[in-house]
This record gives sequence, structure tokens and C-alpha cells, in this order.
Amino acid sequence: QVQLVESGGGLVQAGGSLRLSCAASGRTYSTEAMAWFRQAPGKEREFVAAIRWSVGNTYYADSVKGRFTISRDNAKNTVYLQMNSLKPADTAVYYCAAAKSLSPWSLTANRAYDYWGQGTQVTVSS
Repeated sequence: QVQLVESGGGLVQAGGSLRLSCAASGRTYSTEAMAWFRQAPGKEREFVAAIRWSVGNTYYADSVKGRFTISRDNAKNTVYLQMNSLKPADTAVYYCAAAKSLSPWSLTANRAYDYWGQGTQVTVSS
């Protein structure tokens, strides 16, 4: 089992920045990838960014590319999401997720991930 705890959400004006953190505990050695998803009211949960834990390769949704950066600290078992140039459209609950093994799913797919955090609210005002 892997436990995930997110932090760092809040209220920010458009154009501002926030950094989300996700601390993982438990059997983290079995993690192939970690990711951030988000869900806005009335919408489905969508992929934001992912990182392969061992090699550090990163992947982004087109909507956040160039504005968001995902990174990890292996020693702290923590993944971060640095969010810059925030827009009102980025308002959502952000979830951290961990995958034991992505196969056969794409790392952008919800079903690829085995463990989820409780979510943290990000609100961007115009």
C-alpha cells in the first residue's frame, strides 16, 4: 500500500503561482510513476502531469505545458507540481496519484493509477 498526502493548494490571482506537494509513504519502492490530475466542478477528472519515478521523464497535458513543472525528490518520496501563470481555467481539485505498473495503460489515464490522495483545492480568481 502507498499513502499519498497533498498540500499547497489555495486561492491565488490570475497570473500567480502555487506549488503543490505530494508526500508518499508506505511501499513507495514499487512505484513506476506518479502524476497529478485535476477535477473541476461538473467535469471529469483530467490528466495534468506525470513523472516516471526512476528515470525522471516528465509528461504534460497541452493545457499546462510551459506553465506547470512536475518534479520529484526521491529521498523525501515527494512529488511537486510548480504552477506558474495560473488562469481561472486551472481552478479545480488537484489529486496526486501513484502507479505500481502503468502497463497496459497510458500514463495519462486515470485507470493506470492504483493510489490516490485526498485532493487539494486550487482556486484562481480573475
